[in-house]
Amino acid sequence: MAEKIFDLTGRVTVITGGAGLLGLSHARAIHGAGGIPVLLDNATQDLGVLRRTAGFDVDYICCDITVEAQLKQALTKILQRYNRVDALINNAANNPRVEEPVAFINSRLENYPLDRWAADLAVGLTGAMLSSRVFGMELARRGKGVIINIASDLALIAPDQRLYLVDGVDPSEQPVKPVSYSVVKTGLIGLTRYLATYWADVGVRANAICPGGVENNQNAVFLKRIQKRIPLGRMAGVDEYQGAILFLASDASSYMTGAVLTVDGGRSAW
Repeated sequence: MAEKIFDLTGRVTVITGGAGLLGLSHARAIHGAGGIPVLLDNATQDLGVLRRTAGFDVDYICCDITVEAQLKQALTKILQRYNRVDALINNAANNPRVEEPVAFINSRLENYPLDRWAADLAVGLTGAMLSSRVFGMELARRGKGVIINIASDLALIAPDQRLYLVDGVDPSEQPVKPVSYSVVKTGLIGLTRYLATYWADVGVRANAICPGGVENNQNAVFLKRIQKRIPLGRMAGVDEYQGAILFLASDASSYMTGAVLTVDGGRSAW
């Protein structure tokens, strides 16, 4: 019985931002349970590289999720290939590393460029809303489905800008996590609750995950600082959110909607 409630055999899950680090990990979770992940991303990918990275023969569609017409075209292709859509994972987001050169001075609230703000909200919030509208309407038509929004621990707590301090840099020029990231991820929780009640009467569930950061070649100073701020003493491995994804995408969470599942090593508990 326990195995059956996590079974996704034949179910099609659309994953936005699917070619990224976490997108591919979500896809592995779906594939491992027998499901069919379809990756959407906004750039042409080398399918050979993508499939080697994923570890299986992924299905990929190049799609700009900020353009509704492209989302509708992607839905048409998916229905032609599989005749169904069962779930949507809103995973796409702009999230440049804070230590990248663009993060210095221009990441600070006083100087944050409006075009970057607009671009971040377009992908992270508008894209999630449009994807939910296009694919959610299909789920509602079918009378069953799941939407999972990938938020962040920074939807629950403020970014600790001390993590990014650089020795010898003037305080007014220190790099910071930009305001748009917190706003986008917090907004996804609002979108989750809206969707959870909007289509509940036709069998569509919506939940959010608030993951912590993933260890991915960050510099040693940053890692030492953040590990002290996480009760479990480390950042997540890239595949440590697969259990949460599988739980929310499957019938194991059949009576769960409008919820926010925090998976952050305990960071937001402090």
